[in-house]
Amino acid sequence: MEINEMLLKARAAQADYQERFNQDQVDEIVKTVAKVIFDNAEPLARMSVDETGMGVYEDKVAKCQGKSKGVWLDLKGKKSMGILSIDEETNLIEIAKPIGVVAGITPMTNPVVTPMSKIMFALKTKNAIIIAPHPKAKKCSGYAVKLINDAIAPFGVPEGLVQIVEEPSIEKTQQLMEACDVVVATGGMPMVKSAYSSGKPSFGVGAGNVQIILDRFIDFDDAANKVITGRTFDNGIICSGEQSFIYHEDDKKEVFEAFRKHGAYFTTDEEHDKIVNALFEDGHIARDVVGQSVEYIAKKAGITLPAGTRVIAVEARGIGNADMICKEKMCPVLACFAYSNFDEAIHIAKTNLFLEGSGHTAGIHSNNQGNIIKAGTEISVSRFIVNAPSATTAGGSIQNGLAVTNTLGCGSWGNNSISENFTYKHLLNITRIAPLSKKIAVPTDEEVWL
Repeated sequence: MEINEMLLKARAAQADYQERFNQDQVDEIVKTVAKVIFDNAEPLARMSVDETGMGVYEDKVAKCQGKSKGVWLDLKGKKSMGILSIDEETNLIEIAKPIGVVAGITPMTNPVVTPMSKIMFALKTKNAIIIAPHPKAKKCSGYAVKLINDAIAPFGVPEGLVQIVEEPSIEKTQQLMEACDVVVATGGMPMVKSAYSSGKPSFGVGAGNVQIILDRFIDFDDAANKVITGRTFDNGIICSGEQSFIYHEDDKKEVFEAFRKHGAYFTTDEEHDKIVNALFEDGHIARDVVGQSVEYIAKKAGITLPAGTRVIAVEARGIGNADMICKEKMCPVLACFAYSNFDEAIHIAKTNLFLEGSGHTAGIHSNNQGNIIKAGTEISVSRFIVNAPSATTAGGSIQNGLAVTNTLGCGSWGNNSISENFTYKHLLNITRIAPLSKKIAVPTDEEVWL
């Protein structure tokens, strides 16, 4: 089916959906989308690994189940149509309205849960959506969309409300972005840049390069376990996954012992170059290492790992541009840095993020609220994760207040339009009815300047 034909079907379906369905009906439909992905997590995870050749089956099962539950719980009970609010003092009335047709651009790194969340946000707000999947994930993304359409069909939703480009290409994706009403783009930076150049309102993401500060006088065993759990989840393909840990120089022995206990292998000075050369080609991450295991990385680098290794840790030879290992590594490899004081720890994190990942995410393991606030204030990121695995919580959790999503805005730091987690509210237009309120007295000129 051609893009123009898909757009016509989507527009007709959206108008019908907007007219016929109320909030309760819409919420049941949205819940059903989440539930069908939850119920089919295992076959979808297997298809994802087999088709893309990336990630870990068990983690993809957990991702399908966790994100489906999380997004639904985050959307449950939230009003998304009609009158949203009436200000009792100003009498300002806010009325929610759909945008129209959403172009959902999705990556091969998250080929199931990213389409799912975009579809849930679109349907929650009475929009239609067309998914443009990565060409190397078209089968598993297509199957996910089929499951969703089959599940919501009994509600009588109009045909064409949720569609997917079955044979995706750069040209078709570009055509879709130029013809839709809003673009939600999750994936590589060239694609995100193309979305912002489409001439349509767009929501994109930035590169990740999550820096984690290990404060002093903490439980290093707990911190190491959480950092490694985050770094190794789905073989490190999540953009919010830990990339580096920054420790106090006096704690090196204790920190390294804790990381080794949880499966870290620290490279020798000679192995440093082998890992860097294996991971990067012409200054960019090598495509063949993305989402691959530590065994694959070690074999490519020509190094031998002890049994039970979960992650490769590399002591950096400098910060920022001084060492390529400071960049984003979408596989189970961590960089590590020593600091002498907390200001230096912040400086290391900021320098590495300035190299790559500005605006995305950073984190800290600390019991010192002053240091937590200081780092969160000084580091230019949209989310700052505290005492938790960043990979599995930066994209939202019912326990941390961040909207549950797979699209993480990075603000102007990352050349994005939002500095928060993308969610349903971003797919709403709001009309504000603004009468003059007699409850508010207009001050005199003299009173203004008192």
